[in-house]
Amino acid sequence: MEQKGVHLDRETFSCSICLDLLRDPVTTSCGHSYCMNCIKSHWDGEDQKGIYSCPQCRKTFIPRPVLEKNTMLAELVEQLEKTGFQAAPADHCYAGPEDVACDVCTGRKLKAFKSCLVCLASYCEKHLQPHYDAAPLKKHKLVDPSKKLQENICSCHDKMMEIFCRTDQQSICYLCTMDEHKGHETVPAAAERTEKQKEVEVMLQNILQGIQERKKNVELLRQELKAIKDSADKTVEDSKEIFTEMIRLLQKRSSDVEQLVRSQQQTEESRVKDVEEKLEQQITELERKGSELKQLLNTEDHNQFLHNYPSLPPPSESTHSSSIKIRPLTYFKDVKAAVTETREKLQDILRETWTNISVTVTEVGVLLPQPEPKSRDEFWKYSHEITLDPNTANTHLLLSEGNRKVTRMNQPQSYSDHPDRFTYWRQVLSRESLTGRCYWEVEWRGRERGVHVAVAYKNMSRAGNLEECGFGGPVSSRVGVYLDHRAGLLSFYRVSETMTLLHRVQTTFTQPLYAGLGLFPGSSAELIKVK
Repeated sequence: MEQKGVHLDRETFSCSICLDLLRDPVTTSCGHSYCMNCIKSHWDGEDQKGIYSCPQCRKTFIPRPVLEKNTMLAELVEQLEKTGFQAAPADHCYAGPEDVACDVCTGRKLKAFKSCLVCLASYCEKHLQPHYDAAPLKKHKLVDPSKKLQENICSCHDKMMEIFCRTDQQSICYLCTMDEHKGHETVPAAAERTEKQKEVEVMLQNILQGIQERKKNVELLRQELKAIKDSADKTVEDSKEIFTEMIRLLQKRSSDVEQLVRSQQQTEESRVKDVEEKLEQQITELERKGSELKQLLNTEDHNQFLHNYPSLPPPSESTHSSSIKIRPLTYFKDVKAAVTETREKLQDILRETWTNISVTVTEVGVLLPQPEPKSRDEFWKYSHEITLDPNTANTHLLLSEGNRKVTRMNQPQSYSDHPDRFTYWRQVLSRESLTGRCYWEVEWRGRERGVHVAVAYKNMSRAGNLEECGFGGPVSSRVGVYLDHRAGLLSFYRVSETMTLLHRVQTTFTQPLYAGLGLFPGSSAELIKVK
């Protein structure tokens, strides 16, 4: 019986869950056997489903079966163990293409458990045992399985490389120290490793510290993201309420204006109708008198004519049409003008407050510094649509091309008076305020040094010929201007095939900025459209 059992298929007595010999074997009703602990653990994982399955045939059981030890199978496994029978290794124990194989195994090789730096060989657990049992082998250096053992052999002398040449920074064997590395600074590889290991440990410590710091920063960033979202949501909600109230106030004012106009309309219409009624009465009276006079004129009897003449009442005082003045379509013209003026003032207020709002929003906070662009394409990513403000243009400047082009003229233009207008210097500012990161280009034509390209605060002086009212700026036929308001960086570039830095300012901007152009006689400049 024992002899026959040795030739049985080894997998017959192995548990398909742990892949080892059966321990306390049990058999399910479908005929498959497992270690008792293995099948119990498997079914423990299925408790939540309430349906239990066989890992091999997938047959299901409800309720969970009560397991009993298979005594006969247990005795058979026990007898087989006494005869030296061992379960065959599972497939995952064999070495694959990517694994380090045991150098001692014949036939299908097992995975290596360790590699020996002295033997320069790799061993599975079974063939590694002598290194644990034999005294001489216990001194060998065992490492995790490695395919690079042959790299430890000197290609010139076929000896173990146990020396490190500090002069050439490479591993060598002891024969190399007498040959090409003679006279070099050499140390045992183990000593060099000890020294370098300290450096690596310091580097590792720095890396681990850097990881911890960055993890803390990541957590801070996540908290910042949440705070930004919460604040943005609250701000949007509050802003909606405020703007809703503003709209309600405007609607109320619109209703008030309408009511006022309609009330005045009724008053004026009543007055006109009163005059109209009086005129109609006068017309009736005059027509009656005219009829009597016609009848008198037709009286042929002279005595009768003279008798009736004194009896006619004197004509009443008439209202001549020349006393009635008509003003078609102009009755409430002044009201419209007043409303229009209010609208323009409101637009100015909204434009100014929008600038303040946009500055406040962009000043929320920048966590990391942003590098300045290098190429023109990179600059254009921050391009900003800019138009010129007619209210700031000197009267000798003509705006065209949708207020993107300005030309210096000999004769003054018919601009209305405005407190923002430059009175002496031939200059103009942009309508749009500039915050955040912006880029724009200006191309000019005309005489040499014909245009000044600049940026300025809105509250700069406009009146007079003082230097504080004038622009400065670099000269080039095409100038690119890059502004990082938050970083306080302002750069001017000569634009051609490459970007050439002309001038850079590093400061702190306390207000929104505006693009500015100043022109000399015979010159014009145009803001390039955003691509």
